[in-house]
Amino acid sequence: MSTPVPPTEVPPRAEATRPVRPVRLGPRSIAALVLISAIGAVFFGWPLLAGESSGLAAHAGDAPWLFGALLPLLVAVVVATIADSGMDAKAVAMLGVLAAVGAALRPLGAGTAGLEPMFFLMVLSGRVLGPGFGFVLGAVTMFASALLTGGVGPWMPFQMLAMGWFTMGAGLLPGPERLRGRAELLMLAAYGALAAFAYGTVMNLYGWTIISGMSSGISFHAGDPVRENLVRFLAYCAATSLGWDLGRALLTVVLTFTLGATLLKALRRATRRAAFEARATFEAPGDGSPRP
Repeated sequence: MSTPVPPTEVPPRAEATRPVRPVRLGPRSIAALVLISAIGAVFFGWPLLAGESSGLAAHAGDAPWLFGALLPLLVAVVVATIADSGMDAKAVAMLGVLAAVGAALRPLGAGTAGLEPMFFLMVLSGRVLGPGFGFVLGAVTMFASALLTGGVGPWMPFQMLAMGWFTMGAGLLPGPERLRGRAELLMLAAYGALAAFAYGTVMNLYGWTIISGMSSGISFHAGDPVRENLVRFLAYCAATSLGWDLGRALLTVVLTFTLGATLLKALRRATRRAAFEARATFEAPGDGSPRP
């Protein structure tokens, strides 16, 4: 005769598939993420919004530097807000380990057709650890990578925000209780490929306005209609970064199919053993009864 499972307990099968999140987003954290995403979208997309009557057109040379100065402050506020919502010492330790690994992986493919293995790690980490942790991990990893490779510059805040979006998006995909095994790997590979192109595209929006000496067919013309600048921007992406984005996407897909199952299992085992959601209890002196 089987023993019934008490209502307060979670069956082992459900416990194995239920995602464990080191950071549970609250209303304040969600509001901060939405706000920085909206502001970031304006910071990235301002060249397409700088019409003839826009004040941005008159300051096209200053805008990237101004946005580059403001963006790190906004990213720092969002990271602090998420951390303040419940990132304990175990979550900080895992963040440090994954950020260090990601920062070490990035230089391995630098300068070689856009082959960046860190994107594969960011996709799987965001998938297992959730959107809140994913955003912080993406931003911190890019910051650590910039310090490691000497890539500190006005572009770094834009890279931090774009990588934060990239990793957070993996945490927003349908949960593991719905997809597992081959179907999950297929979904992650597809997301990684699309996000690799999206990352390259949004970063192109940053560089497009400050690179001089390009032909008139692909260069940014401040004050021109949105449609004309959009056509030039697409031509700029095709001429300068399509090969890099394709290499990044293909490597992410290959690594996801070859190493994804093993890494997902390792990350999930680590999060279960870390017991991020367990509440600490302390015994009262004398009676031995636990107190929260």
